[in-house]
Amino acid sequence: MGEEIIKPKRRKMKGIVLAGGTATRLFPMTATTSKQLLPVYDRQMIFYPLNTLIKAGIKNILIIVAPEHSGQFLNLLGSLLKKHGIHITFEVQSTPKGLAEALTLGENHVGDDNVALILGDNIFEDDFVKQIKDFRSGGHIFAKKVPDPERFGVVKFNKNNRAIEIVEKPKAWISDYAVTGLYLYDNDCVNIAKNIKPSERGEVEITEVNKAYLKKKSLEVTIFEGQWLDAGTPDSLLEAGLIVKEKGISKNFHPILDQAINEFNEELKILSKKKLN
Repeated sequence: MGEEIIKPKRRKMKGIVLAGGTATRLFPMTATTSKQLLPVYDRQMIFYPLNTLIKAGIKNILIIVAPEHSGQFLNLLGSLLKKHGIHITFEVQSTPKGLAEALTLGENHVGDDNVALILGDNIFEDDFVKQIKDFRSGGHIFAKKVPDPERFGVVKFNKNNRAIEIVEKPKAWISDYAVTGLYLYDNDCVNIAKNIKPSERGEVEITEVNKAYLKKKSLEVTIFEGQWLDAGTPDSLLEAGLIVKEKGISKNFHPILDQAINEFNEELKILSKKKLN
């Protein structure tokens, strides 16, 4: 008999949504609320990354928030999905120190499981359900061809379409494939993030986590064609709303999330009527 092939243990997938930061490029709108609570067409931005996780069957989600907006997130999401079997918790990030800090802040949340980390201001037309559900070990990132790669972490491929290099905001052209704000990792990611030295701009870069998995030859990259929206400026926020409307992205939510939002809307209407009486 041949040797038995041992597959990696199937672990549960937890979710983390990074929704901290100050979003100075959106001042004065973000002087009074979080960027991720601004509307994109007909619902708050935070619902789009939540939908990506919920569609993939993730039921345990940590949202990392800034202290000044924590109450607003709690009011909106504290009990919104509880009766639908989706557990949302919050962690306050006092000072943003880079995207990879989400993994160390979420250490207890991740535990022995795998994690899907998604940025709270990234909106995807694709749902990536298959990639998230099929994930077992290593790292998996998602790349999109862009006209301005110097603004992002970029991934370079060889002639066999295998990732060979990742660089954060390169000054010289390396590739026009940007690494987008959805990352799948096994639970080694926490220790990797803990051992990253801050970059020149004083941040713990998520690119360094991806490079660590690439070095171990355990990083997979999916190139996708659908819309990827990063609503970080007034113009891109407006454009995101128009594209969401045109593509019907907000009409393609998971039924659980749609139902929870509708229930919340009805509760608000009832409360408003009581206050008027």
